[in-house]
Amino acid sequence: MALGKLVALAESYLDLKASENFLQLQQQLSQLETELQMARRYYNGTVRNQNVLVQSFPSNLIAGLFGFEQRQYFEVSDEADRATAPVAFQLPAAR
Repeated sequence: MALGKLVALAESYLDLKASENFLQLQQQLSQLETELQMARRYYNGTVRNQNVLVQSFPSNLIAGLFGFEQRQYFEVSDEADRATAPVAFQLPAAR
């Protein structure tokens, strides 16, 4: 997880850890990961509901009439896609 690596980096550089900008970045990354997880759950819940309706009587009659089909859940199978994006920092030069 990128957030864990970010925290480990901050431990090594105390000036970076105390920086207000860095703290905001940590908070934004954490919030973004939470929102992505919620969006995946929402999508998969909607897919589940549609799949139940497509299979259940009498909604399956309407689904067939209008061409609604079962959908696949959102799953990341490729490890490269599952990996978090790298976060790089330009550290200030030593004084």
